Amino acid sequence: MSRWRSLFREWIFPLSIAVLLALTIRTFVAEARYIPSASMIPTLAIDDRVFVDKIIFKYEGLERKDIIVFAPPAEARAENDYIKKVIGLPGDVVEIKEGLLYINGKYFAEDYLQEAMEGNFGPVQVPEGSLFVLGDNRNYSSDSRDWGFVPLENVKGKAVVRVYPFHRFGKLGS
Repeated sequence: MSRWRSLFREWIFPLSIAVLLALTIRTFVAEARYIPSASMIPTLAIDDRVFVDKIIFKYEGLERKDIIVFAPPAEARAENDYIKKVIGLPGDVVEIKEGLLYINGKYFAEDYLQEAMEGNFGPVQVPEGSLFVLGDNRNYSSDSRDWGFVPLENVKGKAVVRVYPFHRFGKLGS
């Protein structure tokens, strides 16, 4: 019987604690996410991996240009979480005129876009408790222009670091 006790004490118990700790961290603190689509090119490419903070953003709040992971609103008719850039905060008026973005009537420069945005949109006012999000690959992204605002309670975390591929490792967001 002491052999089993020794096996439990040396292997089973520590491994159980490690698994429990890893699941707790992934559920409540942070996790790595895979980028499955081209909607955030050039900022994030297909197959990139990002580290998503699930705690700090709740205390620091979100800002324009933060990259968030969220459960899609019902209007999106999607099952998987989305990753997009925060453009409009509660109370903001967002408008796209001739491919240029305006927030609260002022031009909003976006030097990270690869190509000019097409068309017009809005103006719309972001309701309290919601966000307006866009993909960086504007002409090929399904985002708030298509399915409306993202409720703040749908936000699961803020992408803070690209961890893969290693040659593109670095901080993300504003």
